[in-house]
Amino acid sequence: MPWTPRTLPGRSALGALAGLVRRNRRLLRPLLWVIGGLLLLGLGWIAVTGLYARGELVAARGDLTALRTSMTSLGGSAPAAKNAGSRDRQARDATRSAANHARRAHWLTSGPAWYTAARLPWIGGPFETVRGTAGALDRLAGRALPPVVRTVGRLTADARGSHLDLSGLRDAAPDLERAAHEVTAVRVLAAGLPRGTWLPPVDRVRDQLLGGLDRMAPVMENAAVGARLLPGILGEDGTRRYLLVFQNPAEARGTGGMPGAYAVLTAKKGELALTEFGRDTDMAAARPKVDLGAEFTAMYARGDAVHTWPNSNMSPHFPYAARIWSAAWLAKSGQRVDGVLSLDPAALSGLLAAAGPARTTDGTLVTAHNVVDLTERTNYAMYRDPVRRKAFLLDVARAAAGRLLSAAEDPRRRPALLLGLYQVLHSGEMTAWSAHATEQRELAARPLGGSLPQGHEPYAGLVVNNAGGTKLDYYLDRTLEWSSEGCSEAGREVTVKAVLTNRAPAKGLPSYVTDRLDEATRTTRHGDNRLLVSYFATAGAELSEATVDGKSTVTSPGAERGHPVYTFDIEVPAGASRTVTLHLVEPPSDRAPTVLRQRLTRPLRATVHPLPGCRGKGT
Repeated sequence: MPWTPRTLPGRSALGALAGLVRRNRRLLRPLLWVIGGLLLLGLGWIAVTGLYARGELVAARGDLTALRTSMTSLGGSAPAAKNAGSRDRQARDATRSAANHARRAHWLTSGPAWYTAARLPWIGGPFETVRGTAGALDRLAGRALPPVVRTVGRLTADARGSHLDLSGLRDAAPDLERAAHEVTAVRVLAAGLPRGTWLPPVDRVRDQLLGGLDRMAPVMENAAVGARLLPGILGEDGTRRYLLVFQNPAEARGTGGMPGAYAVLTAKKGELALTEFGRDTDMAAARPKVDLGAEFTAMYARGDAVHTWPNSNMSPHFPYAARIWSAAWLAKSGQRVDGVLSLDPAALSGLLAAAGPARTTDGTLVTAHNVVDLTERTNYAMYRDPVRRKAFLLDVARAAAGRLLSAAEDPRRRPALLLGLYQVLHSGEMTAWSAHATEQRELAARPLGGSLPQGHEPYAGLVVNNAGGTKLDYYLDRTLEWSSEGCSEAGREVTVKAVLTNRAPAKGLPSYVTDRLDEATRTTRHGDNRLLVSYFATAGAELSEATVDGKSTVTSPGAERGHPVYTFDIEVPAGASRTVTLHLVEPPSDRAPTVLRQRLTRPLRATVHPLPGCRGKGT
């Protein structure tokens, strides 16, 4: 049978498809135009609504700035500062306006066009960030800020005279708790927004939002805690009594400076009063009865920390000092206190910036700008007689404390004072301990409590105690450099280098500042200083080698709250530096250490170098 050619099936299908395209070309072309038009319309919609949303967000930011101003104004000619009521109304109006602008910005970026654009591969990141930022501000302004503003209004209202509305503050606690949770939730959402997109300005907006939330989250949490604790602390249920101790960092101690003047503060229904002032010498004969355990005794028996008032805070763990001070006051006066508060000149500076200047009985003006220098340096030149000098420092403490109490009773100054107080508490310049277990648990978990943390998290603590009886630590510079050198079978190898520099001037200092009370083992010069330098390492760390200025040395080992402690007795000549280097092996970890920042006049400069990973089995 002869062969007959046939049409291949594939060619037939292609031909049919081509014919279909030719027949429907008139239909496809309008369809493509429609699709293109929709894309252009979507892009136009995004552009227009994006501009409108930007305007709304700028307006919301302006409202938030106005809100901050109205809540922290000190007084003067501004209408918002004439009385607490007008300021409260301004704050509510600013909050409401910010919420409205943020809500409109969220609505403008929530349509189908934005939703689709945000999900486009490779190019959708900026659109998702803009949508997420608008949504975050909507939640913040609409849910988190209103309860905060209402609470501040209660604190500054004059309805109950000059005192805080403690019942209103307690009632606000649940709202503040919810606001704190809201801020935390928004922070989690913001952290999940795209980073490093093809549009850097949008990336900067995301980073600014996240940075603001990082600052806001602890503020909100602390505000909620404060609403829970402050009513009881301020005497809602009966009179509370606190011992207020002023520390002088010119002579270093573990918690900051040597304890000096003190006062007794009472609180009843929010009304504060200072009932007694005293000098450090008044506590010299007190024999406190307190047992802080064998570990504490082994660390600080050398300085008789329990029974010697000037040495009572050699440990950096503030609750130890507070328990000694409260027991000393009980032994001296027969009165128990509900807690202990500690202030240093830097804290007074921050609070006086909000409260205004004070004046001593001899007419000396004490301000935010001069209180540190006045109490840590100038007073030694003003008074050669130690008795007169201590009387002057007590007068400064009394004047400053009185000014703060009067500001607390003034509704016009109270918002700024509360903000200043929060900043001081958050920075660790003021510390507190409560004799009430529930309150103390809350305090111990925050910088305000001044607690040396327990646990196995990486830690680096440089602590200085003056061992010469000088007042030269006003001129002490400290640097700490922590670096991980890698891993071995034993754990993470760490090198710590601490440099201590005595910048005391060669001449011109009063003898009270430079005179040594220790029994020097060698001839010393004017301005030389002696320090007990302790390094608090990570729990479980072991020391391989220690050197001072490159020469091997012997340390005094100890332990405190689970931390190995290595102490060096070091002479630091005037104008010279001493370098302490420790080589340690710590438990495996890939985390940076928490750095202890002892509060002295010159802040610690700490550097933690980037870490190589070092994880042990099961971590």
